[in-house]
Parts: sequence; structure tokens; C-alpha cells
Amino acid sequence: MMPSYTRWLLVCCCVLFSFHPKAQSDTIPFTLTEANNITIPAVLNAQDTVQLMFHTASSGMTLTTSATSRLTGMTWNGGNTVESWGGENEARFSEGNSLQIGNRILDSLAIWENENSGPGTDGKFGPDYFGPGIIEINFEHSFLVVHDTPPVQMEDYHPVEAQFSDDFIFVEATCFVAGEEIQNSFLLHSGYGGSLLLDDEFAALHLLGTRITITDEQQLSDSYGNVLTVKKGVLEQAVLGGIPLSEVPVGFFDGAIGRQKMSVLGGGLMKEFNWLIDASEGWVLIQRINTASE
Repeated sequence: MMPSYTRWLLVCCCVLFSFHPKAQSDTIPFTLTEANNITIPAVLNAQDTVQLMFHTASSGMTLTTSATSRLTGMTWNGGNTVESWGGENEARFSEGNSLQIGNRILDSLAIWENENSGPGTDGKFGPDYFGPGIIEINFEHSFLVVHDTPPVQMEDYHPVEAQFSDDFIFVEATCFVAGEEIQNSFLLHSGYGGSLLLDDEFAALHLLGTRITITDEQQLSDSYGNVLTVKKGVLEQAVLGGIPLSEVPVGFFDGAIGRQKMSVLGGGLMKEFNWLIDASEGWVLIQRINTASE
């Protein structure tokens, strides 16, 4: 069962009062793209420079086929069949690589090849690259830090109810739909450029197509000829970590059940906060840095 907000508040307050100064790890600058993706330069096998997307809902590392075609220092060890939304695909993999991000170097790294990554990037990597520690994502000043212990200046941070499952981070938020207050769990997904993407069950159960303001609509067909209606709208209000947010953009598939199984909180909303994430201890803190959606 998800811990209550009160319990999380007490736990996080205890953590805050126990913080003490300690030299922090490497500060890694990043660029936030127009697609709201975090991009970081890296050096592969001490010879190839690549631009990677930091993907909070991913693990390991992948490179796009367009990127691998120009790399000079990789050896492919084989391939395997992987599943994706569109079916099964063959993917090559390479073992025994090194990757340097900032001053951190990870050896014996396995890399998979696939078709896609964020616009303008050569591939992506997940939080597991940094190992144990507290990941600070500072959107206000565009840098990322991995701390051994929590940093000191925490007075403006708020605890968010969170659950960690495998390599996924889920955060709790409250959505207001036609005055109704609805709690929902969102996958923290910096690879998604929008603000909120609501799962099919949520959209159908709460009749979003008729209960929120719709700003855009698009018809998409899959490879089997099934038509999906993609709608974009605005939530009158949402609350994350006790912080109220107004006029929050949302997307959902109208009339589809089962394709979008998880609700997602993407880069469009993540960028309004600074984040502290500790997967090993199981907590998330946020600091509001602007009032764009209030």
C-alpha cells in the first residue's frame, strides 16, 4: 500500500533535519531542449562524443542506429529480439564499453541499439548509470548532481508521495476534473515532452472528453487500421507535493482502453521544479522554481 502523505511528510522532515554538509559529486550541466528533454554530452570509449538524453523512466543505455553508423570505437557482440509497442524487432548490442559523463566513468557497459531517442540526441541513459546516491535535477540552473548525502539547503523543498518499482519512479498527484478531486499515480518520465499524459482507464472512468476543456484533437491510425483519437486539454487544477498548479496541460486517448496503461508526468511539468530523488531510500522532494502554471 502507498504510504500516506502524512507519513511521508514526517519521514522527509526527519531526513531534512539530519542533513549535514558533505562534498558533493560532479556537477553535470545539461541542456533542456525545445522538446523538454534533458540532454547531456558524454564520451564513449574515450573517443566518440555523443549527446544523450537523461531518461528517468529508463535503465541501461541505448544508441540510435543513426548514431552508431558514425561511431568508431564500438564492437557489436550480437543481436536479440526485443518487444515494443509495434511488435518484435531485432536489436544489436555491444558489451564492454566505457562511458564518461562529467568526471564519472562507467566501464563494462552494455549498449543496445534502437531507432529512436529524444530529438537531437544520439541515445539515452537512465538513473542507474549513477548508482546509489541522491540525484538532484536542477532545472532552474540546468545542472544535475549526484550526492552521497542529502544537500543542506532544503527549506523550500516539499515531499512527494512516491513509489519505486524496478527502474520506474511513480509520484502521486491530485487532479481536479469538473470540481472532482481525484488522486492518481504518475510515472516520472523525462523522455515525454508533455506535462501530463493520462492512462486510458482514468480517461474513460472520469469522462475526460466531456468534463475538461479540449484544446486540440487528432486522429491516428495504427498498423491494423484502428483509429485512435488523441486529445489535448487542460486540467483546471492539479496538486503535486502539496503545491497547487493551475491550467495544467494534459493528453489522453479518447475511447481507447489498454494501450496507455500508465499515466505519465513528463518534462513539460518536471521543468517547473527542482528535484531530489533517492531511489535507495525511496523518497522524492521538489522545489517550485516558477509560477508559469499558477
